[in-house]
Amino acid sequence: MNATEWLAVYADRLGIYPPSPDEFKAVLDLAAEAAHASERVAAPVACWLSARAGVPLERAIELARQVETTS
Repeated sequence: MNATEWLAVYADRLGIYPPSPDEFKAVLDLAAEAAHASERVAAPVACWLSARAGVPLERAIELARQVETTS
């Protein structure tokens, strides 16, 4: 089972739609930003934080980039 298939099944169990291709790429971009600016473990937690906050992915990536430039 590849990632797309796994995520589709998981999303169905959560009662939501799986990410679109653009959303999938944006999540990976956010994860990459967090992982490269910090440690790898920051990637999934940054994605969780942005989802918990209800922040759109584009804004979450923008904010993540600001962390690197302001620290």
